[in-house]
Amino acid sequence: MIKNWLENEPKETCICAVVSVISLLLSISKVLESTFPFDIAWIAIVLCGIPILIGAFKGVIFEHDIKADLLVSLALIASVLTKEFFAAGEVALIMQIGSLLEDYTSGKAKESIEKLIKLTPQKAAVLCNGEYIVKPVEEVKPGDILRVIAGETIPVDGTIVEGETAIDQSVMTGESIPVDKSEGDKVFSGTLNQYGVFSMRADAISSDSSLQRMVKLAKEAEENKAPIVTAADKWATWLVIIALSCAGITWAATGEFIRAVTVLVVFCPCAFILATPTAVLAGIGNAAKYGIIIRSGSALEKLSIIKRIAFDKTGTLTYGKPEVQNVFSNDDRFDENEILKITALAEQLSEHPLGKAIWNAYVKNGGEKEEVKDFQVIAGQGVSAQINGMKILAGKKDFMILQGISADDLKTIGNKEKDNSTTLVYVAADGKAIGMVSLKDTVKAGVTDTIKRLKDIGLSPILLTGDNNDAAGSAARDIGITDFKANLLPEEKMAIIKDMAGKHEPVCMIGDGVNDALALTAADAGIAMGGIGSDIAIESADAVLVSDEIKRLPYLFMLVRKVMKKVKLNIIASLVINLSAVILSALGILTPITGALWHNCGSVFVVVNAALLLRTKDENDI
Repeated sequence: MIKNWLENEPKETCICAVVSVISLLLSISKVLESTFPFDIAWIAIVLCGIPILIGAFKGVIFEHDIKADLLVSLALIASVLTKEFFAAGEVALIMQIGSLLEDYTSGKAKESIEKLIKLTPQKAAVLCNGEYIVKPVEEVKPGDILRVIAGETIPVDGTIVEGETAIDQSVMTGESIPVDKSEGDKVFSGTLNQYGVFSMRADAISSDSSLQRMVKLAKEAEENKAPIVTAADKWATWLVIIALSCAGITWAATGEFIRAVTVLVVFCPCAFILATPTAVLAGIGNAAKYGIIIRSGSALEKLSIIKRIAFDKTGTLTYGKPEVQNVFSNDDRFDENEILKITALAEQLSEHPLGKAIWNAYVKNGGEKEEVKDFQVIAGQGVSAQINGMKILAGKKDFMILQGISADDLKTIGNKEKDNSTTLVYVAADGKAIGMVSLKDTVKAGVTDTIKRLKDIGLSPILLTGDNNDAAGSAARDIGITDFKANLLPEEKMAIIKDMAGKHEPVCMIGDGVNDALALTAADAGIAMGGIGSDIAIESADAVLVSDEIKRLPYLFMLVRKVMKKVKLNIIASLVINLSAVILSALGILTPITGALWHNCGSVFVVVNAALLLRTKDENDI
């Protein structure tokens, strides 16, 4: 990429370009010829040319690499030596505009590692001499006893020694349903205690936690990403050799050095370099109209070569919240509506996500609050309450058995639900099992059609999730994905992504949670859900669906492919125009000034052709 002088910011480059345009116009009109003792075009040469000369010098001397800067530098020097100052200034200006466009379309440095670090808990309640003292998490040592209350983030990896609760582990696994935990169960740093109070033993210091391990892996994945090299720089060595050869042959054949200079001027790859940033800028602008933010030109290029597309499940393809799927009755006294009502009333004071989902389903069907007595939460197991004179129990199968409910009756009820991916809440009245409510994370509207459209444009989808195998399989079938992998930790998702990339299958990861950050970073390209996605997922991605409209994915992939086709067309057109200019220059038809104007036709063409991308529309837009 053409370097800005002293790494100028885009705003400074823009000022340079404006001043250079004015200087060139004044140079043509000779307005200030009597005022200045030098050609006014020198302003453009100095402002825009020196950065190019510095870039070429650095590339050859320090990096031992020939880039497009070198060819432009040769044309500048030759034009100045022959006192063709307008031609020199014009070439420098066009290159500076190209540099400005590249700066504008390049993505800002990603902040994923910093976002991960911010997720690390700062404080922990540590048991000291019979009292819990709040300390910085860095002071926690293995073996310390910590207390975690409802709504707090677990400070370090450890083991529960007292209490029961439900832990939201979505930050690590993407699991849609909170996991019940009790004495002896492992808990991880960064996960959220949903309700209740428990004590835990610290098993590791904060720097060795699961969250910090993700930070380390994110750093490694980011460092292993290869830089994107522009087409002009890829072919720079050959362009320099061919340009010098053509100029040398022209000089030798005609004996006119001015013709050789003209050849160098028209050979400058101005349009060649503008071909990519102008099309990319137009593509990024078009995508933004549909709520898609493409973070950089290199991100767009990576998205255009994708063959496989990997999805996270929870929050990406599904809503990430449990909803009531079925209600079953096992007692002639109660139909399904009454089972739902009894269960909802028993759960109406519960803070557990399953209880809230049951209550919401009841209210949605027109239900209202009623008085209940003796409400009690048994953490990680279920609830009990007195409703209309009956003692109602609602909860897990194991909880029911401990309360004396017949295991055979529970098994009979459980067999009524054929979908193994659902979560079951059993209901009992006065010591007898009377029914069951099944809940499930539901697929987002329009997802099935989106997957079909992605397949139609040649993308092969795969589902990668931390959910259990039954939940993953059920979701995959509902969506139309045949390939899925379940029970995955963040590191395992990343390993699968790397394996696919290693098989020369460019893969794109789409996710929304912190647990997806590693896979998003390791993939050839990553897309995050912007509305519900975590900051770390968004900052790790190459593109963001701001409004979470997953239906935009097919259009995104169609658009980036179209952009790259425009880039290729622009490059071919610019080369054809430059080739014709070289021939005309060698024949003496073009002078340095007319040659500079002629080869600008290529620059105009690529800009106009790229601008047409702004008119592209999503045919499936609603």
